Amino acid sequence: MHLQWIDWLIVAASLLICFVPALFFGKRAGKSTSEFFVSGRSVPWWLAGLSMVATTFSSDTPNLVTDIVRRQGVAGNWCWWAFVLTGVATVFFYARLWRRSGVMTDLEFYELRYSGKAAGVVRGFRSVYLGLFFNCFIMATVNLAAVKIANVLFGLDRWQTLLIVGLLNVVFAAHSGLWGVLVIDMIQFFIKMTAVIAAAYFAVKQVGGLGVMVDSLSAARPSPDGKSIHFLNILPDFTSNWDLALAVFVIPIAVQWWAVWYPGAEPGGGSYIAQRMLASKSEKDSLGAVLFFNVAHYVLRPWPWIITGLCSILIYPELSDIQQAFPDLDPELLGHDIAFPAMLKFLPVGFIGLMVGGLIAANSSTILTHLNWGASYLVHDFYQRFINKGASEKHYVLVGRLTTVGLFICAAGTVYVLDTAKDTFDLILQVGAGTGLLYLLRWFWWRINAWCEVVAMISSFAVSIALLIAKKNGYGFGTHLELLFTIGVTTACWLITALITPQTDRKVLIEFYRKVRPFGPGWERIRREAGISDAELAEHARHENIPLALLGWVAGCVVIWSSLFAVGNFLYGRTNYAVGLLAVFVISGLVLLRVINRLWNSGSAGQATHQASGTM
Repeated sequence: MHLQWIDWLIVAASLLICFVPALFFGKRAGKSTSEFFVSGRSVPWWLAGLSMVATTFSSDTPNLVTDIVRRQGVAGNWCWWAFVLTGVATVFFYARLWRRSGVMTDLEFYELRYSGKAAGVVRGFRSVYLGLFFNCFIMATVNLAAVKIANVLFGLDRWQTLLIVGLLNVVFAAHSGLWGVLVIDMIQFFIKMTAVIAAAYFAVKQVGGLGVMVDSLSAARPSPDGKSIHFLNILPDFTSNWDLALAVFVIPIAVQWWAVWYPGAEPGGGSYIAQRMLASKSEKDSLGAVLFFNVAHYVLRPWPWIITGLCSILIYPELSDIQQAFPDLDPELLGHDIAFPAMLKFLPVGFIGLMVGGLIAANSSTILTHLNWGASYLVHDFYQRFINKGASEKHYVLVGRLTTVGLFICAAGTVYVLDTAKDTFDLILQVGAGTGLLYLLRWFWWRINAWCEVVAMISSFAVSIALLIAKKNGYGFGTHLELLFTIGVTTACWLITALITPQTDRKVLIEFYRKVRPFGPGWERIRREAGISDAELAEHARHENIPLALLGWVAGCVVIWSSLFAVGNFLYGRTNYAVGLLAVFVISGLVLLRVINRLWNSGSAGQATHQASGTM
């Protein structure tokens, strides 16, 4: 694909608009680790929320969704749509708890919540496990998509693409800290959305319009694995494809959302989502940021990718059609996820430049965040905590910048061992299976201790590796069944650990309760030992209002799913369904707004009361 001068001009303008503002934050980021990693805890909700959305919109996301649509139809997206339950639960039950904790990273939480050497072991181990190994694996999946896109569009080799994106991302991540990342994310989001909408428009135009696309895909067609699929269906077929329905809908809705740890959709919040919550300037801002993120993440973004993926089925029914259309394509990169960049050949002059700028923005927004987030773990939770405790803030910022460079080099090397976006997505889910319930309950049950975290990580990883080896030797029994098996074993292991290992020190538990104020019956014994009076407890319960939070959780999920599917039915031309879903959206939206207003008002009053009592 050859770019004209107008395309290159648009690419250059996109990069300048995105990255030049970040240069002005270098001096501020260098003041302290608080400024470098959490922006001085002064980020407004809308900026934190936009950054969350931009981070999860990476260069591999359109490829992943296209891969899912081509293999399993639109209904296959329930493997990540189910995480709506997780995201909205974070809004109403966890965002304020994270903000009250006052930690700089979510790993610092371990030594606030647990006691003894085990707490330090968990914090140190997870800082390396997540900040280095897991983080590099995630960045590698993002860069793999960039490699595939660049190979299709420009014929670049892997090392050439990695060198280009590496220089761009490392320089800005090391220079500007989280403030620069946030500003870049905000601008990049709008460029990326404009680009993918344009890609969907011209893809539809290429197949003859939305009506032609819908008519052509309305009847069942064979999927790559030979099963007959109605590709347009938003819900899977429970009659003829029960195995597929179980894998893409039943298990995600019933189990996966609460049982699996996945970056950006962690049960209870974590990783860069927690980082944005901790950087927010108030509890109210942290709640608003996560709510905005979930609405934008699930409603605003998916359909341009889905439409492009559906059109690719008509233009490139088989992988051999893609190889024929791009004879210079590296055969090792060929997979269903490459159909998205293959569809970009139909973009006209000008829009090609916009798409290239948008894809660079998509790659950078995610890589910049993961570099800053990973460096925060390795510097604040490992280097500063265990290796060099007494150095100056400028020293730690310098180490953070050097760590940023090292992280990208490790991630670039990992690109060479990956194949497709969907396979790596499944592997990440598998490795994190079974740990999710622990991350939900540790806020609400005092008996969970640091050894539970250690056992959960080790057991999920060990079972995943064992299943991977079995699959390589021809003994696999399906991704969804393997996921359930891993969840069962891991959950049993950490629950047994909670009951038989030494309890967390009472002083630590009491201090944690007074600082964070978790609610529910799981802390009843600690409340009594902390000397919390019935009057204080009643006042606390009045401001927390758990039934109202539950109503908000249900309303929020209904708002997101109804609006998401209303958009899809409008695009399909199914007006009656769309209008009905729109009515559901309006009603649930009104309920959600009322709940949020009451929670914000009561939460502000409760925070003021707590501060006045001198216990915060």
